[in-house]
Amino acid sequence: MNDFTIRELMRPNIATLVPYSSARNEFTGDAKVFLDANENWRDFVGDRGLNRYPDPQHLSLKKKIAAVMGIPESSLVIGNGSDETIDVLIRIFCTPHKDKILLMSPTYGAYEVFAHINDVGVSHCQLKDDFSFDLPRMDAVCHLVNNGTPESGMHKMLFICSPNNPSGNSFPLEEIAMVAQRFKGITVVDEAYIDFSEQTSAVTLLDSCPRLVVLRTLSKSWALANVRVGLAVTNSEIVSAMHKVKYPYNLSGVAQHLAEEALDHADEVKATVLEIRRERTRVSERLEKISFVEKVFPSDANFLLLRVADPNLLCEQLRQQGIIIRNRSTIRGCFGCVRITIGSKQENDTLLSAMESMEN
Repeated sequence: MNDFTIRELMRPNIATLVPYSSARNEFTGDAKVFLDANENWRDFVGDRGLNRYPDPQHLSLKKKIAAVMGIPESSLVIGNGSDETIDVLIRIFCTPHKDKILLMSPTYGAYEVFAHINDVGVSHCQLKDDFSFDLPRMDAVCHLVNNGTPESGMHKMLFICSPNNPSGNSFPLEEIAMVAQRFKGITVVDEAYIDFSEQTSAVTLLDSCPRLVVLRTLSKSWALANVRVGLAVTNSEIVSAMHKVKYPYNLSGVAQHLAEEALDHADEVKATVLEIRRERTRVSERLEKISFVEKVFPSDANFLLLRVADPNLLCEQLRQQGIIIRNRSTIRGCFGCVRITIGSKQENDTLLSAMESMEN
């Protein structure tokens, strides 16, 4: 198996792309008068700097992330949610009509959607019934998909969601490393739910797996779903390419300031994560005692996947009581399953009481 360089894996037009240079990229110091970016000198919404373009490099936010999370600033790319980083990566490495991505299914549905938007093919390697890696199958699949070349077309990217959505389980770090080393394209490990797990982050694999990208988000444990801040952690070559391809002002100044403010509450976030973990255990134990709940799958995330006798009926009966859960029964590998987010104790008790009353 040939090991391609990261540059060889990129689309040729991206590897040679000269990025757009914005006014705020060209000047980053202090000044009294800014007349370089064609901004309106008035701020109609209360002198909050909303009339000025935001920092396109997110330098202050990166510094805060580095201090709080221990991730080097030089390894960071900030996106408008993880969705933007996923889309940018596909656009960097996958040539439309020619290349493909590989998914460990069932998994987060946006990977496939963004591939289709970019006219990129999708292949699937099914997980086991308990949602663990099927290592012999994965080894065979990696051997098969590694036969392509950048010139002829190949599986350029492999996406692994850990903890996995919708199943909730984490994959052992040594198995992720093995797969990332055997797959000759770019391996992306999506750790949106890592804070709810005791699993060691795949960021620790970056030195031994140079073609690895790790995704994080502030939407889940940091409670900023409405702000849209995602992170990519990877080597400098991929960081540089992502900065070339992302939109110049992809994250608003408002979002950057709110993210920095949230990062000042690390102790509160940790305490809430522990509370969610305790609630996850309590809710799981109660659900397992309900007669029409056939199985509650182990979870390292802030949600539970469970198989029930009639997922459509359950979702409708709960909806009529103002309780919304997610029906996942149409996803291959999740037959009969629903996904339930762990909410506050009061919200969880409302759900449990409603489901327990359905047994009568």
